[in-house]
Amino acid sequence: MTSRSADDESFDARTIALTILAVCASIFLLRYMQEVLIPLALGTLLFYALGPAVDRLQRWRVPRALGAAVVLLAFVAGAAGLAYMLQGQAADVADRLPAVARQLRQAMHGPSADPGTLAKVDEAAKELQKGDPPATRDVVRVQVEDPPFRVSDYLWSGSMNAALFMNQMVMILFLTYFLLLSDDLFKRKLVELAGPTRAKKRVTVQILDEIADQIERFLMIQLLTSALVGVVTALALWWFGLEGAAFWGLMAGLFNSIPYYGPLLVTGALSAVAFLQFGTFGMTAAVAGVSLLITSLEGSFLTPTLMGKAARMNRVSVFAGLTFWTWMWGVWGLLLAVPLMMVFKVVCDRVEGLQPVGRFLEE
Repeated sequence: MTSRSADDESFDARTIALTILAVCASIFLLRYMQEVLIPLALGTLLFYALGPAVDRLQRWRVPRALGAAVVLLAFVAGAAGLAYMLQGQAADVADRLPAVARQLRQAMHGPSADPGTLAKVDEAAKELQKGDPPATRDVVRVQVEDPPFRVSDYLWSGSMNAALFMNQMVMILFLTYFLLLSDDLFKRKLVELAGPTRAKKRVTVQILDEIADQIERFLMIQLLTSALVGVVTALALWWFGLEGAAFWGLMAGLFNSIPYYGPLLVTGALSAVAFLQFGTFGMTAAVAGVSLLITSLEGSFLTPTLMGKAARMNRVSVFAGLTFWTWMWGVWGLLLAVPLMMVFKVVCDRVEGLQPVGRFLEE
């Protein structure tokens, strides 16, 4: 009995050690291969978002290749039009930021306030420069000059970043198109790779179907709730008399897809814009409070009611997932965190050994 118990403990220790090593290796690969995995994740997400429209066109006897091309081109045209519409408004907001900072500083210190610390230090430095003794022959003055600014270097760096971004976008679009073309073939290949037994194939089919259902449901609900938040926010800001209410409503709808961080960013920007226009802390607090109230009501009541039980996760898990994927992939991780966690939860719910993890994630 003692020997068997020692063997069991040794086996458990080896299993735990191997599990920890496997998790660490997976995290390292996810972080190291982000330039490959991020386009794959975005392409797969677009595939789930555009797949129902392509399937509907196919039921209307439109060839799948043509239907996928039409839907993808319509998506690109819509995204490009939205970006073009936001470009001018975003530039106008950026131009007004210095005025916001200056007005906020005046409101905090008052017109008759003493100069700030930096102003005092600058004035003292000027006085010291006036009293410097003339340089002697034994003293050698050294002047450090910054390298000259070259417009060509700046343009080259910007063009390279733009080229890399466009290259990734083209890869994502091609991947999405090929996934839309080979929808059924892709699923059959995954089922074949799952294993020879019928039980493993059945579990794989259930996982793929549930992932598709949850992701499509999530994207549809996210689109509806973001549109609702955008419209309600625009109407509320229009009622307050805020300039550019439609633009800020659109921004509130777009950033609503980012849990926690998105509404806070929009609220902070609206606070600055409201203070610049109205010049009072009362109106600034009212505008910011209404914006935060709208997104809070949507996130606390509307979305949990519409989402299915399988897709619900507790707030601690969602926030931890946002932190982890933001650390892994930056801004892209922040945008993809919730869909990736939903996929992970579906897999945990269907695989017997991972079901405790799925129960830990659920609400």
